[in-house]
Amino acid sequence: MRKLIYVSTLLLLLALPAVAQFPLFPTPAKEQLAKGSFLMGEGIQIQGNGGYADALAQKLKEELKAINKPAQTATGTIRIELRKELGMADESYQLTVTPEQIHLQASSESGLFYAKEALLQLARFGKGNVRACRIQDQPRYQWRGFMLDESRHFFGKEAVKQYLDIMASLRLNVFHWHLTDEPGWRIEIKRYPKLTTEGAVGNWHDPKAPAAYYTQEDIKEIVAYAAERHIMVVPEFDMPGHATAVCRSYPEISGGGEGKWLHFTFHPCKEETFEFISNVLDEIVALFPSPYIHIGGDEVHYGNQSWFTDPEIQQFIKDKGLGNEVGLEHYFVRRAADLVASKGKIMIGWDEIVDAGVSPEKAVVMWWRHDRKHQLVKALENGYRVIMTPRRPLYGDFVQYGTHKVGRQWGGYCPIEDIYRFPEPIIHLAKGYEDQIMGLQLSLWTERVADKKRLDFMTFPRLAAVAESAWTPAKSKECSLFMQKLPFFLQYLDTQGIYYFNPFAPASTPEPDAPDKEDVLKNG
Repeated sequence: MRKLIYVSTLLLLLALPAVAQFPLFPTPAKEQLAKGSFLMGEGIQIQGNGGYADALAQKLKEELKAINKPAQTATGTIRIELRKELGMADESYQLTVTPEQIHLQASSESGLFYAKEALLQLARFGKGNVRACRIQDQPRYQWRGFMLDESRHFFGKEAVKQYLDIMASLRLNVFHWHLTDEPGWRIEIKRYPKLTTEGAVGNWHDPKAPAAYYTQEDIKEIVAYAAERHIMVVPEFDMPGHATAVCRSYPEISGGGEGKWLHFTFHPCKEETFEFISNVLDEIVALFPSPYIHIGGDEVHYGNQSWFTDPEIQQFIKDKGLGNEVGLEHYFVRRAADLVASKGKIMIGWDEIVDAGVSPEKAVVMWWRHDRKHQLVKALENGYRVIMTPRRPLYGDFVQYGTHKVGRQWGGYCPIEDIYRFPEPIIHLAKGYEDQIMGLQLSLWTERVADKKRLDFMTFPRLAAVAESAWTPAKSKECSLFMQKLPFFLQYLDTQGIYYFNPFAPASTPEPDAPDKEDVLKNG
């Protein structure tokens, strides 16, 4: 069935304008086709100009082995040059292909890496035949991210590495790693061993599942693996809410809560709480060189019932002149920002932190509440840098097709076309504040994503649309052309063993099973 779909789609491609026959993901800022092609084959010569370029040349030679045609002799040479004197912007590159030579140029290591990834795509999709062209490319946004929630379900090193490989191919450069939340704590902290012996036990649908977490050596390995692909790993350590896994491990710093929200928050007044957070941050900072630490800061009201009745907490609110429990929440967030700053890092928080009075010099805001556009505007007007990841269309746990039954909805769902067209429907809200928009990301929460098959299904091919929305300038984007070339990306996913949703043949990729809880979650 898939072969028939590809054949019909590729026949359609032959009738399209030349730009649609250039299957690069994401679409470059500027591209120009020329006559002829460069043939990959045996004996291909790849040279660098020293240092990083030489290392990249060797890497490219290894990666082309699976693409080169052994019965065919290469028609020319490949030259890789890192030249700072060209003055090209960070992450930008130039790729020139003639029948005799392929020339990759950049002024930064990241730019040269992306030139290499673009060439690999052209070689892969052309089966070793690279169309002559000239590409001048640079990203639209600095932050081009993907967030994976491993607190609710744990997927492990190999899955993460595969995603990092695909992210690199798509020129995505931030892996936001959600490692702590209610169901489980997923990172070894040596000073507090119960975080893994107790906090790592369970997941969203099975509270007794064996402990699953990353050792510090695992973390170092993955961070290094990402860095080789020019991907920054940003960890998330949730506070003051979404702290259940911590507080059931160390109840002395729990903020109480009721029923299913028991232990949901840290205790907001005890100095022991902030000492604990500081100590944990010390180990996290040592593992992640990223300048950012995400602290969450959202949805505290779900589990702060005890704040209203605890005499110690009520006296603290009075003594500090905080007014009420919301004022206490904001006090906590400000202290968290100060703690993160004391470690030499910048705090990131969900858009609730805009109201906490944190200095914009100490914090970056992730706008996630798509139904509260005023919160985006408020963040910008108050001087915050903003990363856009609104639930619609950038939450990967939302339904992606009208007939799908498992996943979230909120007056609609998140099809690939809506992702591709973002951020144009809301970008007018940032008029005059464009320099404060850092970028965007797809955020995948995993309540109903219990295994790798379903993870793949909810992520792909939507991640390719995210990559293009984050990289390609608005004037170079065209949704119909993106959809026409998407089958090339689907073929690539096949080679990676990815079980993706095929928007051209929805029935051919049925929804994988989900955890045995309420299937469709609306307005949550």
